[in-house]
Amino acid sequence: MKVKITLTTFCMLFFSMISDSQVLTNEEKVLYDILMKYRKEQGLPIIPLSESLTLVAQTHVKDLTENKPDMGNCNAHSWSSKGSWTACCYTPDHTQAELMWSKPRELTSYKGKGYEIACGSNDCCSDFNMTAIYALDSWKKSSGHNAVIINQGILDESWNAVGIGLYKGFAVVWFGHEPDN
Repeated sequence: MKVKITLTTFCMLFFSMISDSQVLTNEEKVLYDILMKYRKEQGLPIIPLSESLTLVAQTHVKDLTENKPDMGNCNAHSWSSKGSWTACCYTPDHTQAELMWSKPRELTSYKGKGYEIACGSNDCCSDFNMTAIYALDSWKKSSGHNAVIINQGILDESWNAVGIGLYKGFAVVWFGHEPDN
């Protein structure tokens, strides 16, 4: 038995199968665009947008907002115990870095490590709505975050994948050396 469907029905079925977390919101698109513009101004190439790293980024900003793992001694690289991932209290001494770096492999089929920059805090600013411009301006003023964006210091290898997440009071960007297949 053959079933005929219209193009509209096919598109609706196809797009309903795509996870919302793999689609950028308007503000996430702005963040990606201004981040790539900034890299271009620094003489650096555009980084391809990664579905896997975007899924990790969008999952993380929702975890930060809804479950608040960044409270107390833990910073915004922390993950709660309320999801399908390994919980992590990321402290300023970076002893839990491997748990952060492994999140893309833990949550997706991405093969490499992920390196995250984050902007936002539940300690002071839980009612703040993050914007792309605010996040990038904050990262540019922070030598460590800026170094990640423009491949300086210990992370001077080229980035071949990037993921964007922006939700309520948080913005995160995940970078990877490995291309996302």
